[in-house]
Amino acid sequence: MPPTWLTVIAWISLAAAFATAAAILWDIFGRGRRQKMWIMEAVWPVTALYFGPLAWLAYTRWGRDAARGAEGAEHGEGVAVTIGVFHCGAGCTLGDIIGAWLVFALGLTVAGLALPYEYLFDFVLAFALGIAFQYFTIAPMRGLGFRDGIRAALKADTLSLTAFEVGLFGWMAVMQLVLFTNPHLAPDHAAYWFLMQVGMILGFFTAYPVNVWLIRRRIKEPM
Repeated sequence: MPPTWLTVIAWISLAAAFATAAAILWDIFGRGRRQKMWIMEAVWPVTALYFGPLAWLAYTRWGRDAARGAEGAEHGEGVAVTIGVFHCGAGCTLGDIIGAWLVFALGLTVAGLALPYEYLFDFVLAFALGIAFQYFTIAPMRGLGFRDGIRAALKADTLSLTAFEVGLFGWMAVMQLVLFTNPHLAPDHAAYWFLMQVGMILGFFTAYPVNVWLIRRRIKEPM
C-alpha cells in the first residue's frame, strides 16, 4: 500500500486537476469561448488532467486567443510547440487512462505484473486516439479527404506520440519495478494516478524536442 502522505498528496493533485478541467470546460461551453479548432475543446481539459492549474494558466493565456479568432501561428515558436505537445498529449493521456483501467478490469498480468499489458493497451489506444486528434486538426486545415488526412496525421503525429509515451512508459517502469514492487501499484489507488500525472508531464518534455523538429519542417501544423 502507498504511504498515507503520498495518498493525501495524490488526492489533492487529482482534485486540483479535475477542478481545473471543469473550469476550462465551463469557460469554453458555459461562457461561450468556443475554440476555432473544435478538437482543442477536448485538448485543453484533458491537459488539465495531468498539468492541473498550470493548464488553466496556459489556456487563459493562449486558448482564449483561439476563441477570439487569433491564429495559433502568430504565437512564438515555443508557444506553438507547447500547444502542439498538449494536442499530442491529449490523445495519449486518454489512451493511457482507458488502457490502464481495461488491463486492471480484465486482470491481465505477466508473472503478476500488469506493466507489459499496460504498455500494449496504452500504446495502441494512445496511438489510435492521437492520430484521430491529429486528423481532426490537420484535415480541415489543409482541406484533405479521409485517406490523405489519415496519411498526413500519421506523418505528423507518430513520432510525437511515440516520444510522449517514451517519457511516460519509462516512468511507469520506475513506478512498478522500483517504487512499488510488492505489491505493484494498481489503478484503484489515487497514488497510481498521481504518479501517472508525473509520468505524463515527463512525456510532455520528451515529446517537446520532437515537436520542435516536426513544426520547423512543416510536417506538423502549428496550433
